[in-house]
Amino acid sequence: MPTMRDIQHRVVTAFQRRVGNPLLGRLPEQTLLETTGRVSGQPRITPIGGRKVGSEFWLVSEFGDRSQYIRNIKVDNRVRLRLHGRWYTGTAHVLPDDDVRARLAVLPRANSAAVRLVGTDLLSVRIDLQV
Repeated sequence: MPTMRDIQHRVVTAFQRRVGNPLLGRLPEQTLLETTGRVSGQPRITPIGGRKVGSEFWLVSEFGDRSQYIRNIKVDNRVRLRLHGRWYTGTAHVLPDDDVRARLAVLPRANSAAVRLVGTDLLSVRIDLQV
């Protein structure tokens, strides 16, 4: 029997996949993460929120290991990031021991609130950018 977390995950990811991501991906200022599909080998683009700090970009995944882009990163951590309309290459690092609540406190407020609201398995990610 599915748990409330399972149901929440299904509902939110279905909405993101069908409505949110296609709309957000078209906005010129939206930050986008490009990973390589772990099965297909094709580029996979996901709208994300986070913050650049020096040559690093930090984000928190609301569904942790259940997020498709996290699964892709675990197979191939080479990524691209579109930030303010410019593409950067980088290396993503999944950080399960990072304090996600403290991390969300220093990331953009609106995105952090949304992640807290819908997230069930929060997970920090650091992307080392090649600048």
